[in-house]
Amino acid sequence: MSQAHLYTHIKSLYGITNNLPKVKAGSEMKDFEHINHAWLLVSDNGTIEDFGPMQTVPEFSGPTTACIEKLILPCFVDSHTHLIHAGSRENEFVDRIKGRSYEQIAQSGGGILNSAHKLNLATEDTLFETAYERLCTAISLGTGAIEIKSGYGLSLEGELKILRVANRLKSISPIPIKITFLGAHALPFEYKNNREHYIQLILNEMLPAIAAESLADYIDVFCETNYFTVMEMERILDAGWKHNLKPKVHVNQFTSIGGIQSAITKKAISVDHLEIMNTADFEAFKNSDTIPVALPACSFFIKIPYAPVRKMIDYGLPVTLASDYNPGSSPCISMPFVVSLACISMGLLPEEAFNAATLNGAAALELQKDYGSIERGKRSNFIITKPVSSLAYLPYSFAENWIERVVIS
Repeated sequence: MSQAHLYTHIKSLYGITNNLPKVKAGSEMKDFEHINHAWLLVSDNGTIEDFGPMQTVPEFSGPTTACIEKLILPCFVDSHTHLIHAGSRENEFVDRIKGRSYEQIAQSGGGILNSAHKLNLATEDTLFETAYERLCTAISLGTGAIEIKSGYGLSLEGELKILRVANRLKSISPIPIKITFLGAHALPFEYKNNREHYIQLILNEMLPAIAAESLADYIDVFCETNYFTVMEMERILDAGWKHNLKPKVHVNQFTSIGGIQSAITKKAISVDHLEIMNTADFEAFKNSDTIPVALPACSFFIKIPYAPVRKMIDYGLPVTLASDYNPGSSPCISMPFVVSLACISMGLLPEEAFNAATLNGAAALELQKDYGSIERGKRSNFIITKPVSSLAYLPYSFAENWIERVVIS
C-alpha cells in the first residue's frame, strides 16, 4: 500500500471535476478547471483524498512535496495505440519522402502487411519485452492509462499472440490497459482473392478463441476504401457483440463511406481517425453517445488532412485525442506532442486539447469513473511539471520535456 502524501504550493492544479461531466463536449471543452496556489492530498490507498487553495491546507504529519511554480494536471489517457509490433518501418518513411503515398506502399505489400509478416516471425517473449519498454516510455511521458490493439497478426496464431502479450503487460502494468481485437485491420495477402474466407476466419475461429481466453475488451475494424466495407464491418461488429466485445472502430481516414453512421448504430464506444468528414458525418453524431477520436500524429507523419476537430467542437461534440502509436503511420508515443499538434495544426485551445487528452480519453476507454481528471476518490494519476509560466506553455514548447514527475496511484 502506498503512503499518504501532501503536495503544497502548487502554482495551478488543473483538470478538476466534481462528479459531472464524465465527458466534455462542445463549448464545455474550453473549461479545464483549476485552482491557483493549491494543495493536493493523496490517500494511502492511492486515491485523491482532497485538494483546495493553500489558505485551506490541512495539518499533515506525513511526507510533503512543495510544487513551487509547478503545475499539476491529470495524466493523459491514450485511447488508441498499436503498442505491440515487431520491428520498424523506416524504409517506408524514406519511400514517402521519395513521393510514394501511404496507400501506394500498402498496395505493394508494405504497410500493415509488412508489420504482419514481421510479427508472425517474432516470439511472444520478444514482443513482450519491446512492448514493455514502449509502455514505460509512454508512462514517463505522462500517459496514465492506455489502449492496445492487435491487428498485426492477421492470422489466428498471430492475433492470439498479440492479445496474449497485451494481457501479460496488463498483469504487471502500473497503469490500466484496455485491449482491442483488430483482426480486420487489413486483408492478408493469401486471402486477396477470397475476402469472405478471411472474414469467416475472424467470425468462426478468432472470435471464439479470444472469448474462450477473455483476451479482449473491444473489437475494431478498419472500415475504409481498399480495406473493409461498411457491410463487412457490420457483420464483424455484430459477431463481436455476441462475444461481449464492444466496438471501437477505424473510420474515415482516407474516404467517407458511411462507416461513422453504421458504427454509431452498432453502439460503438468510439470512432477513430475522422480525417475526412462531410456534413452527414457531423450530423450523425448528434444524439449519439459515440465519442470521436482524432489522431493528429498520424496526419503529421503521413501528410494527410487533420481531423476537423474545430468543427466537431462547434457541433457540440466531445473530441478526444490519442497517439495512434504504430510503426507505420504514427511512430509517436508522446501525448505531450499530440496535444501540441492539436493546438498548432488543428486549432484547439490548450484547455480544449488537455480535456480531449485526459477526461475525454478516459471516456473513450470507459475509465472516466477513476481516471482522466483531478477528482476526490479518483486514482491519483497525475503529472507534476517543471517550473513553467502557464498551461499554454506546455503545448507551446512542443519539443521540450516539461514533465518533472509522473505520479501513478
